[in-house]
Amino acid sequence: MTDLGTSVRERDRLDLDSVEEGGCASAETMKDAARKAGASEILDRYEQDYPKGPHDQPQSMCPAFGSLRVGLRMRRTATVLSGSACCVYGLTFTSHFYGARRTVGYVPFSSETLVTGKLFEDIKEAVEQLADPEHYDTIVVTNLCVPTASGVPLRLLPDQINGVRIIGIDVPGFGIPTHAEAKDVLAGAMLAYARGEAEQGPVAAPKERPDRPAVTLLGEMFPADPVGIGMMLEPMGLAAGPVVPTREWRELYSALDCAAVAAIHPFYTASVREFEKAGRKVIGSAPVGADGTAAWLEAIGEACGVERTRVDATKDAMVGAIRGALSAMPVKGRITVSGYEGSELLVARLLIESGAEVPYVGTACPRTPWSDPDREWLEAKGVRVNYRASLEDDIAAVEEFGPDLAIGTTPVVQHAKQRAIPALYFTNLISARPLMGPAGAGSLAQVVNAALANKDRFDRMAEFFGDAGEGDKAGIWDDTPMDRPKFKKKFAAQTAAAIKAAEAVGT
Repeated sequence: MTDLGTSVRERDRLDLDSVEEGGCASAETMKDAARKAGASEILDRYEQDYPKGPHDQPQSMCPAFGSLRVGLRMRRTATVLSGSACCVYGLTFTSHFYGARRTVGYVPFSSETLVTGKLFEDIKEAVEQLADPEHYDTIVVTNLCVPTASGVPLRLLPDQINGVRIIGIDVPGFGIPTHAEAKDVLAGAMLAYARGEAEQGPVAAPKERPDRPAVTLLGEMFPADPVGIGMMLEPMGLAAGPVVPTREWRELYSALDCAAVAAIHPFYTASVREFEKAGRKVIGSAPVGADGTAAWLEAIGEACGVERTRVDATKDAMVGAIRGALSAMPVKGRITVSGYEGSELLVARLLIESGAEVPYVGTACPRTPWSDPDREWLEAKGVRVNYRASLEDDIAAVEEFGPDLAIGTTPVVQHAKQRAIPALYFTNLISARPLMGPAGAGSLAQVVNAALANKDRFDRMAEFFGDAGEGDKAGIWDDTPMDRPKFKKKFAAQTAAAIKAAEAVGT
């Protein structure tokens, strides 16, 4: 992490005009402050693009992690963060933990530079220092919660400096529900910039360009999946285009210059908007399982004007190969699926076609038109599909359905294992496998069946340890704590009395 702005020490606590003295800046307080500071247009767009569910928002890591990762993966792209020091530290630590090998710029601030507008000048100066076309094509500047709430106007940054593109985005935790959707914030901003460049005149040609109409793939996926999709499209006279978010700027031009867009991950709303402005048709779902692959190839063929005989021949060949792979690697057992990657519905489809019973699918992402084919297929199979699922929703599903295997986020896996239920972490163990076409068929079976086979092992461990380490017995003790129900009852009564007295004073 590199300091790029003034060397002013950041205070432990930053003052916002709308925060009462001695108070704490809650999400709603910061949102109100942002609107008063002129960020209503941005927040209104985020509320439309990323609608929340019945609760505040799902439990996900800081949303800015998503957009930060997108920028750090791009070649010749510099990344600059403006936010509280603790937030910047946590984001950079997590990014490097996940393999980022790029420097992250940081513009620090104090209450004084924040409220006087000096912070914006510091950001502008930092960008001007970085804008070296020998090293960078693009500089991405990201406002975190406090600068967004204070109205730091990144929109006033120049579009380019010394030929280097400047893209400023706001990624506040109080405006974007999940880190998955924050990927779309940056991807959409880059597509908008690239589309504007293409409309103004010739742009740089990509390093590799297929000699057939291409289908752009929207959403991060396992590296083998685009290759597999390309093999399925080839008999139809099509090619797999770039994967958005891209790895370099010129790929954005290729992504926009496509025959159609496949919304493999269905929550990239801002990116879809840019493709539709470019006149491209967007196809939902993905070539997952036999039914999903057949429907997806049909939709792609229709969108790209492929002749019927070629579509039918491709479907017959691919669906036959997928059914054979699925039957060779069956999965038997009841499985609940949850996560925050956006591909949870696709995984559930593949598991069901592999033979598993899947009563529940929870995703932290929102419902969009591009996930409707998957939702409709799953609901027809009796699956409860829960968008904007909270941790409490996913744990309740484990309790309700008593699965043989729980696939989910870390706390869901922890809860299941404490109940002696085998569990797998979605992000590292499920997303890290191919899902599409014949290569994806059966790809989950090995890890899922291995986990299902661990049930007896969990039962033996649960029987051996009993209730050790639970409740008051958690931790390391010389003498195991004794339960004292009378003291608990007395303490509970005192607490209730104190709360009642406080409420009386408040009125």
